Amino acid sequence: MDQKIKNYLGIAIIGILITSTYGILSFVRSYATASETSSFSTSAEGKMIAIPDIAQFSFSVITQGGVNLQNTQSENTNKANAAISFVKSKSVNAKDITTQGYNVEPRYQYYNCDQDDTVCPPYEITGYTITQSILVKVRDFDVIGDLLSGVVQNGANTVSQLSFTVEDPAELENQAREKAITKAKDKAKSIAKAGGFRLGKLLSINEGSYYPMPMFSAAEGKGGGAPTPTIEPGSYDITINVTLTYEIK
Repeated sequence: MDQKIKNYLGIAIIGILITSTYGILSFVRSYATASETSSFSTSAEGKMIAIPDIAQFSFSVITQGGVNLQNTQSENTNKANAAISFVKSKSVNAKDITTQGYNVEPRYQYYNCDQDDTVCPPYEITGYTITQSILVKVRDFDVIGDLLSGVVQNGANTVSQLSFTVEDPAELENQAREKAITKAKDKAKSIAKAGGFRLGKLLSINEGSYYPMPMFSAAEGKGGGAPTPTIEPGSYDITINVTLTYEIK
């Protein structure tokens, strides 16, 4: 009886070893097949020159007043409204004028009490500072210079963040992308020919883009008939980079 049990156990162990060996061989065969699949990548750049059709800048009205907050608010509002009215007078549509921020900050008087026997009075509000910031989008470049100097003459304290861009860059991006892909394909064909292999299917496409915006330094002033600045929008490059990954046959 014991000998029969030993025989059965031996047969079972042999079966397990055969099954395990087959699984290992199948794994090795699959790995070897996968390893035989090779690929390579090639990159190229496509570039289009963009001529801006939109300009943007922001201006702020900063008002410092006393403890009567209402008076300070009225002064700030009157100056901001005057500057906005001037902007509208230059044929800027209301939809292109956006209030970016309206901040009211108190100013405090602090007391320095160094002696232990002195009762230090609490700090107190001595006045308020109100800042109202406006973003303007300009479509007529002929009036940009007048706008930059005019808002200062009409109450703005600071003018900053002047930039130029294309309102809808999608078409230029598409053209740059087509250039990049065509160049990458031609490059892949040239590499395959020089390397003595054939291109297989396209495995992946990766893309990156870059187009810096021209920026100008902030300008500050208090009005007084400053000369109108000459503004040149210039141009900038819309650049698309693509990487194509091919299977090698």
